[in-house]
Amino acid sequence: MPIERINMPQLGESVTEGTVSQWLVKPGEYVNKYDPIAEVMTDKVNAEVPSSFSGKLTEIVAEEGTTVSVGELMCYIEVKGSEENTAGEQAGGTEATEKITRKSKHETVTSMKKRYSPAVLKLAQEHDIDLEQVEGTGKGGRITRKDIYGLIDNGKLPVSPTSSKQQDARDASNTNTPQPSDIHKVDAMSGTDRVSEIPVSGIRKAIANNMVKSTTEIPHAWMMVEVDVTSMVEYRNAVKDKFKKQEGFSLTFFAFFVKAVAQAIKEFPEMNSSWAGEKIIQYKDVNISIAVANEEELYVPVIKGADEKSIKGIAKDIHTLASKAREGSLSSKDMEGGTFTVNNTGSFGSVQSMGVINHPQAAILQVESIVKRPVIIDNMFAARDMVNLCLSLDHRVLDGLICGKFMARIKELLENVSRETTSLY
Repeated sequence: MPIERINMPQLGESVTEGTVSQWLVKPGEYVNKYDPIAEVMTDKVNAEVPSSFSGKLTEIVAEEGTTVSVGELMCYIEVKGSEENTAGEQAGGTEATEKITRKSKHETVTSMKKRYSPAVLKLAQEHDIDLEQVEGTGKGGRITRKDIYGLIDNGKLPVSPTSSKQQDARDASNTNTPQPSDIHKVDAMSGTDRVSEIPVSGIRKAIANNMVKSTTEIPHAWMMVEVDVTSMVEYRNAVKDKFKKQEGFSLTFFAFFVKAVAQAIKEFPEMNSSWAGEKIIQYKDVNISIAVANEEELYVPVIKGADEKSIKGIAKDIHTLASKAREGSLSSKDMEGGTFTVNNTGSFGSVQSMGVINHPQAAILQVESIVKRPVIIDNMFAARDMVNLCLSLDHRVLDGLICGKFMARIKELLENVSRETTSLY
């Protein structure tokens, strides 16, 4: 039978490598074509690598924790010959084929249920949950983080029958022997009790590498404008309850900001560019990258064609992408094609920050917290809702003149948002 190679696939247009976080199949196990065989972490997304063939996994080359470049070998699969498959199908007839299909589907469901992601395993260990007793809602019955969080929230935690005995043993052992999870701490504390070592995860390492690349290759410059969004705040607060009841998701301030940025980019297409050595690439599609996070990791998925969407459409995309990030279900397609980044730093209470540009884009806009400030209007003090917008720009591609006009246009758009002038649909 022929032996085929499975190489690291391209998991995003700017992704050059990935770290194998977990193998979902062991050597000797049979996999169907398109079944996931491994989980890989990149600086953009956690993704499953599918099998390109049906056959038996014979050898794993890239062990867990190994960083593999796109196109490099991950494993070998022994593939069944097409002639043998055809002969078997003819001999068995239609009834046999149907039985095989049903069996294959059953095996896939069973195997998928027992393939746990690192996040699921970590949560299960922290809360002493017996995963064998959990019904998964993911593809093929796979258990997702959402399933575990649901059990935690409901307080219905299926505990393993042996967990109490194991815990007693661990407690007894802990009185005398350092546990594996404490090894780094013990080593670090040998010289002082005021430090501890934290291993760098694959995704944190990928983010770090990308940030170093951005700051070393891109000459950053910065600009900030102050915007009076009082009318926008009043409008959104007046319609948010009705909107959520009608649409099923929240109308956030961030949707208004993304819409204004997308509209301004259409008027100043130079902002929608990237540096490419001897040339500048200017993109026609306005695809806005936004930063979303779960409890442990930050992701930058993309709102595609943001300039063509209404505020409601953008709000829906924000809701969908944020939900996927929390559930760990973002795909590589969700992360591809970004041309400009908008970051909602205001959600953390920040009022001024200078972001690192998302390589290879030319700019990133930080939307800070909306706060009440005293502002002079007609020579009188008035309490207004104010927000700082902070732009980081690639000075190879952009200069102060174009960026100043761009920021002034965003300011104008936001300060003119109101019930009378702005449609959500």
